[in-house]
Amino acid sequence: MSYKNISATELQPLLAAGKVTLIDVRTDAEMARGIIGGAVKLPLHLLPLRLQDLDAQAPTVFYCQMGGRSAQAAAFAANQGMADVYNLQGGITAWAHFGGEIAL
Repeated sequence: MSYKNISATELQPLLAAGKVTLIDVRTDAEMARGIIGGAVKLPLHLLPLRLQDLDAQAPTVFYCQMGGRSAQAAAFAANQGMADVYNLQGGITAWAHFGGEIAL
């Protein structure tokens, strides 16, 4: 199993259509500076403990600040059997640069 990278441009219509679960794997301190609206807060270090809480069949997009930690999260989730897994390339930084909304 593997994951796919997705750009901010590709993510926007999926979010607008409500077709993906969005997971923020950053630290609480990072999330305090803003998250992508509708994201589930699940810091990377807690992912192994809470992965079973996620719908393994639902399309799931992981993101972090720049895309590195979320790539680790996406790889882990895919290796654990999640079916439709994505990593937001460039993370929330790319989302903000794209003009995506950040919720405080």
